Amino acid sequence: MKVLAFKRPARTEGRVARYIENRTAMLPSDLFLWAAGGAIAGSLALKVMHRDIDSNFVGQWAPVLLILGMYNKMVKQRGH
Repeated sequence: MKVLAFKRPARTEGRVARYIENRTAMLPSDLFLWAAGGAIAGSLALKVMHRDIDSNFVGQWAPVLLILGMYNKMVKQRGH
C-alpha cells in the first residue's frame, strides 16, 4: 500500500506579528514573571483595602502576564 505524503505550504508571519515578536524578544523573560508577581501583590493589597472589584481586576493580569512570558520564551527559543 502506497502512502501519499502531502507537503503543507510554508506559512509566514504577517508584518505586525513579526514586529511584535522582534520587539518582545528584546525583553528578558523574567520581566513577565516579576510583573505577574507584582499583579498578585497589588491584588492582595487592594483586597486588604476592601477594594474587591479592583482587586479582582488586577489579579486577572497575572495569568495573562505569565502566558505572555511563555510566548516570549518560545519565540526566543524557536525563532520567529
